[in-house]
Amino acid sequence: MKRQRFAFNLLNKIKAICAAALITGTAILFFACENNIEQVKAFSLTEDHLPILEALNFETMVTDSGKIRYFLKAPKLLRFENERDAYFEFPEGIELIQYDENKEVVSSITANYAKQFEKDKKWEVKNNVIATNAQGDTLKTEQLFYSELEGNIYTDEFVRIIRPGQNITGIGFKSDQTLQNWKIKEPKGSIDVIIDNQNTNQPNPNEDFTNDFDD
Repeated sequence: MKRQRFAFNLLNKIKAICAAALITGTAILFFACENNIEQVKAFSLTEDHLPILEALNFETMVTDSGKIRYFLKAPKLLRFENERDAYFEFPEGIELIQYDENKEVVSSITANYAKQFEKDKKWEVKNNVIATNAQGDTLKTEQLFYSELEGNIYTDEFVRIIRPGQNITGIGFKSDQTLQNWKIKEPKGSIDVIIDNQNTNQPNPNEDFTNDFDD
């Protein structure tokens, strides 16, 4: 089975909303007929920052060979287009869940804000970002990027990873897209370890924490 990426063809799933673009174009034409050139230029500059479509309470599923692989939920979705790039914005946050072929949750990400850049094939999520994987590891940070081209997730911000027996903090993080194999670049915090009679080894709090992620 081919490797499923985070890239969602959202525009195809909400074509009906694209009628908003036609309304915007009509408004520009009407405005041009009634106002002088300077006013039209000012309106055009403002229009670059207006969405061409908007969707509320947006939900979508991505399937592969008839099986659900991703579920995306967002209170609001906006699409912007300009000469530099086109992107989707989720100003009120997102919830993204990845499933395996057995419908088991592989990973999930929630954040208070997100943006998808079409040209660069990159996602940015920020503000109260919480990501989890199938092993029960929980990542907390304020900004996280996902590169569709490279298939990895990364940040240069402060991160905290909570896992059974450990509480790891540091600066910088990199992982594969399933959050299975990760690495903290500069570990900073202490670790709480549950010690039993069978294992008295304690990790070095100054080591480069990794979960077998290959750079």
